Amino acid sequence: MFARFFASAAALGVATWLVPGIHTGISDTWTKVWTVAAVAVIFGIVNSVVKPLFKFATAPLIFFSLGLFLLVINALLLMLVSWIAGMLGLSWQVVDWPAAFWGALIVSVVSFVLNAFFKKGEEHR
Repeated sequence: MFARFFASAAALGVATWLVPGIHTGISDTWTKVWTVAAVAVIFGIVNSVVKPLFKFATAPLIFFSLGLFLLVINALLLMLVSWIAGMLGLSWQVVDWPAAFWGALIVSVVSFVLNAFFKKGEEHR
């Protein structure tokens, strides 16, 4: 469970660092780290509650697009997380749709790689 949280936090950190339209607006490094960690908690809750509903409602689109529609869902979820973070007073923002799409792509790839790495480590226990 903690491994998945750290993978999500790292993926959100990488997306915040690489995508110009995703930013914190904070200059202090430790404050950025804690902000991204708080956003990772929100992201985890949204992924646990809202994402299954989106996937169920759009199952035919996901099927016919061979799973590529999942990037659209993830981009929408990033925008939702940005809105929730703003409502909670966190300084983390996704500016527009292209930033959300590229952020979703980066978060998906980084999460996949890190979760595969953590699962590989768990097999040896």
